[in-house]
This record gives sequence, structure tokens and C-alpha cells, in this order.
Amino acid sequence: MSKAVGNAVTRNRVKRRLRHLVRERLELLPASGVLVVRATPASGGASGPQLAADLDQCLSKVLPNRLSSPAGAGALR
Repeated sequence: MSKAVGNAVTRNRVKRRLRHLVRERLELLPASGVLVVRATPASGGASGPQLAADLDQCLSKVLPNRLSSPAGAGALR
């Protein structure tokens, strides 16, 4: 994670939050897929719900078919 996100405490907090958010959404990803999440400088000051909304927005762009099914529709806000 880049130092542009913030100091070490901020970077670790963002890393923990993103790791937790991705863990909740793992079943949406294909088994053979590779997901790379890159934190931007704005993520250092973002709240947990904002990080979740941003992650959900990005996932909806790369997994449109998964999110349109009834099982996937309730998983993302």
C-alpha cells in the first residue's frame, strides 16, 4: 500500500477494513479469479460504509452477471 494513503497507522487501518469487506464478498468471485484491490489516497479518510460502497460499485462493474441473479442481488447494496 502506498504511503500516499497516509501514515502507517492509517494504511494498516485501511488494509484491515478492505480485507474484511472483501472477505464478506468472496462468494461472489469466481474460483479461478484474481482480485487486486488498490487503496487510493482518498481511502485513508473514508469511513467504513464509504469504503464498502466504493468496493461494491467496483465489483458491480466487473461482475455484472453475478450481481443480476437473485442470489447475488442481496449481497451488494
